Amino acid sequence: MTKYNTHTLASGLRVIHLPSSSPVVYCGYAVAAGTRDEMTGREEGMAHFCEHMTFKGTERRGSMKILGYLESVGGDLNAYTNKEGTVYYSAILKEHIARAVDLLSDIVFHSVYPQTEIDKEVEVICDEIESYNDSPAELIYDEFENILFKGSPLGHNILGTAEQVRAFKTEDALRFTRKLYRPDNAIFFAYGDIDFKKLVKLIQKALGECPKGRELACSADCKSAETPTEERIAEETPTGETPTEEMEAGDANHKVQSSKFNVQSKVAGQTIVMQKNTHQAHVMIGTQAYDVNDDRRMPLYLLNNMLGGPGMNAKLNLALREHNGLVYTVESTMVAYGDTGTWSIYFGCDEHDVKRCLRLVRKELDKFMQKPLSDAQLKAAKKQIKGQIGVACDNRENFALDFGKSFLHYGWEKNVDRLYEQVDEITAAQIQAVAQELFDKDRLTTLIFK
Repeated sequence: MTKYNTHTLASGLRVIHLPSSSPVVYCGYAVAAGTRDEMTGREEGMAHFCEHMTFKGTERRGSMKILGYLESVGGDLNAYTNKEGTVYYSAILKEHIARAVDLLSDIVFHSVYPQTEIDKEVEVICDEIESYNDSPAELIYDEFENILFKGSPLGHNILGTAEQVRAFKTEDALRFTRKLYRPDNAIFFAYGDIDFKKLVKLIQKALGECPKGRELACSADCKSAETPTEERIAEETPTGETPTEEMEAGDANHKVQSSKFNVQSKVAGQTIVMQKNTHQAHVMIGTQAYDVNDDRRMPLYLLNNMLGGPGMNAKLNLALREHNGLVYTVESTMVAYGDTGTWSIYFGCDEHDVKRCLRLVRKELDKFMQKPLSDAQLKAAKKQIKGQIGVACDNRENFALDFGKSFLHYGWEKNVDRLYEQVDEITAAQIQAVAQELFDKDRLTTLIFK
């Protein structure tokens, strides 16, 4: 069974660590500051903008020192933004973990967002926006969520508009990050062969936190601008201050926050055609679906994989590509947020083939609605998805990012064995019930780019 170490610091920052034998450590901060936290009409694109600008200078470092600090020892520094959060992370050899903790803590909590750097970087972001707008296969996903979540920050795309981004100033970035970039609104995650007690001490040092009973003795160190060293951190912490591995199990009782937005549980289906002057038609079909705590999420998880997952034997791939040669790519996707979710199908095809592709998709959906899976079909589907899970977990970087995200938003300690058990518990009746609910013609929205 997966054994995590967890601890909550005095500042409210939660720390999660998964031990491994690898000398490469994946670690970083996940902050609950995403697209859905932006003020509508004023801040669209702000979370992603701040992600870029966080690398451009802190109270202690200029942009070039930030970029070179980990690279000089062969490490990597990266970040990304999604609808619900922003993640800053590093891949680094374990002997340089102090460097990573110090730098990551510095950029997340002490960035100054200098206007001179904003003036340069804003054009880079605008180029990213234009590149995105020229990619209809990507753009259609956000347009689709704009329809499903109209009026909610979940609807607008992560990048925002070039016009809006060009208007952002230092004070805007500071206002957004001071509100959301707080230790109690973030977690630190680590995956690798490092001592957990030592990791907690490093984070305490980087955040200026003193262990209980040592406030006077360490006050100067905690306020120092020096880069922490392995030797200085190796001091013994008083008993009871730093968590032990045996203490961790009960520390992750973080509860899912209540919904920030009144998102509809169901929207009426519709068909929308947008003229984009694309070389081929791009089509999405789907609806609002289930949040992370909904019992129907796991049956949908398996159903979605059978229908349009990554396997070449997925039902939609067989129907549209292998048997009829109508598409290069067809896939189905599910996303679960804390208070809602989406399920959708995407494909691109010749404009003249859209109606035929839609009929074939409808036929596959009807099969799941009309007849439950046989025992053999259900067993094969479970075997396949558990194999896919096992292979995916072998990507250590993605796994670290995944368990960090789960811990941030839901307080979950990602347990692959439990995930396998949940897959095994899915019944054919549950899958059919989900299909009958979500695949209802009156519920499905269809968006077509031409």
